Amino acid sequence: MFTKLNSPNTTAQDQLVWKILFDRQTALLHRRAAPAFNQGVAELGLRREVIPDINELSAKVFGHTGWELAPVGRPFEPAAFFELLAERRFPVVTRIRPMHSFDFSPEPDLFHDLFGHVPMLLDEGLADFLHMLGQAYQAQPVGSPAREQLWALYFFTAEFGLLQHEGQLRLYGAGLLSSAGEIHHCVNENTPRPVFDLATVLRTPVTGTRYQNQYFVLPAWEQLTECVDELAGMLAGA
Repeated sequence: MFTKLNSPNTTAQDQLVWKILFDRQTALLHRRAAPAFNQGVAELGLRREVIPDINELSAKVFGHTGWELAPVGRPFEPAAFFELLAERRFPVVTRIRPMHSFDFSPEPDLFHDLFGHVPMLLDEGLADFLHMLGQAYQAQPVGSPAREQLWALYFFTAEFGLLQHEGQLRLYGAGLLSSAGEIHHCVNENTPRPVFDLATVLRTPVTGTRYQNQYFVLPAWEQLTECVDELAGMLAGA
């Protein structure tokens, strides 16, 4: 299931970066990660010793939610990214961050995608939500403000979303799950964490090159899928 140290696609340095990041994030996420993330990590068998094979993980994810993983050399522009989501395919960047970017990587990398996103793809609710976003984006004309709004919705959920679970804040966004610096910034008492409101999220500017100004908290996991109908009505009336 897993690549070896002498794999032509990964180096010993890559494996060391994975191991250090895995250990650091696992410690930080203790009692902070959403239940769906912890369950996904366990079911996929992710471990610190070696970078998992993307094709093997893809087969496991497909068996759970019908999604496939698509290895790519670099992050996509939103249009190409949402096109893959509409096909129930999630792009995984094959490059892992250098050691000097441990705490915060300005672009998605292998660790961000495999550790942050892939475990959450085993959750039916999130998987269907992402598929819907991809389809909704494809249905909007090029240059439509609705496309920017859909990008913001993706950004403040799948990338930087928080969940209220049994009276405690839990992280489910991959940008949080995979970044020590982002976690410390998010849980700081001075960082705004308003309750998730779809209309507010859709008009909130996206910041991709630094820590977020605020994070939105879902009162319940079910609200992520419930907002789909609300969003459909808003787009239809636009």
